[in-house]
Amino acid sequence: MVENGKRDRSLNIGFISTRFRGLDGVSLEAGKWASVLREFKHNCYWFAGELDRDPQASMLVPEAFFGHPSALELNRTLFAAHKRSRQVTEALHRQKDFLKDKLYEFIDKFRIDLIIPENVLSIPMHLPLGMALTELIAETGIPTIAHHHDFYWERPRFLMNACQDILNMAFPPDLPSIKHVVINSVAQADLAARRSISASLIFNVMDFEKRPPKPDVSDRQFRKDMGFKPDDILILQPTRVVYRKGIEQAIYLVELLNLPNVKLIVSHTLGDEGPAYSAWVKNWANRQGVHLHFLNDRLYEEARVSADGERLYSLWDVYPHMNLITYPSIHEGFGNAFLEAVYFQKPILVNRYSVFIVDIEPKGFDVVSIDGYMTDAAVKQVTEVLMNPKRRKEMVDRNFELARKYFSFQILRKELANQISSFFGIAPPQGLFQRLFRWVRG
Repeated sequence: MVENGKRDRSLNIGFISTRFRGLDGVSLEAGKWASVLREFKHNCYWFAGELDRDPQASMLVPEAFFGHPSALELNRTLFAAHKRSRQVTEALHRQKDFLKDKLYEFIDKFRIDLIIPENVLSIPMHLPLGMALTELIAETGIPTIAHHHDFYWERPRFLMNACQDILNMAFPPDLPSIKHVVINSVAQADLAARRSISASLIFNVMDFEKRPPKPDVSDRQFRKDMGFKPDDILILQPTRVVYRKGIEQAIYLVELLNLPNVKLIVSHTLGDEGPAYSAWVKNWANRQGVHLHFLNDRLYEEARVSADGERLYSLWDVYPHMNLITYPSIHEGFGNAFLEAVYFQKPILVNRYSVFIVDIEPKGFDVVSIDGYMTDAAVKQVTEVLMNPKRRKEMVDRNFELARKYFSFQILRKELANQISSFFGIAPPQGLFQRLFRWVRG
């Protein structure tokens, strides 16, 4: 497109995943990437099985959701098994062909110049979608930035399987038009060692150039809405309820704190690993005499008032009212909840998971840390942080400034500009890929 003698440098960029909806890390981080890309005057479009994006810029395909019955049935058959039947292979390919047609339709409909698969080529939550996307990239050579949040070899439940051939082919694929991006240096090293694939490193970020917004409701109103007393000490576990989040350590902390009226709040609902851990956590908290509250029925993407007049909160509305954030994860791809706690200037207790040790801790953050289990020393430090305003302010101010230096949008702008210029140079040629795409499709 040429206007006034100048070439339009904007690109149509397609984000592809099983889900872009809610508060999971992949959806949130994809939204941040899209925000920066729009600053560059690019247009962003969305393909997924669940979506809460602009319908005019989206293509919803329910069969692409990892929770779709067809995807769940394949995963039940293919994982924790050593072989698959011919019928299962045929079902895989039928679903793959259907989804590949939908992906071609998406690219054609929105005249996509570049795609960004978000974790869909990393972890096999939806095998046919990964296969379909890999074949499309191989067939078209479309410029691709594959954004990997975590890999299948990091999850024990995927290690025994009857689909290693597919995992080797598509999770992730090694194709000339794909540039790989990982979110931590451990994954970067693993990808090189396991697959001989080099990847760029782009950490998760937040907009630390802006101070957090003031909450829409007062602390008194929030506590009244949620049933908390004015003098309750509120500790937030801002994660899904899955085993690797280590919620039992937060329960131990509350049990050991010699402080009255401490309430432990878990923000999110169940993850993708079933209800057993959630039931165990509830039972354990009850046995230990810990007041455990779940916000999932009051937590939404945006704050609003329900039809019956009940106030519904976003996670951003919850953070300002907390006294402490617990982040005792056993494993994390990076640590969005860590950055959120720093952004809202809240003190943090964190378990020293591997990525924290390698990529976050060396930056000098001031936190209460544990090594897999709660200690008396950690409990004492938490007590001091809660009771000593001066110590608390020193901690949160230092952490905010460090995060602004290392994990801000400014860093993301630089990295994404480099990724795009590696494909298109400084001025992306408008419509180049679409001409090639139409030629490939005949």
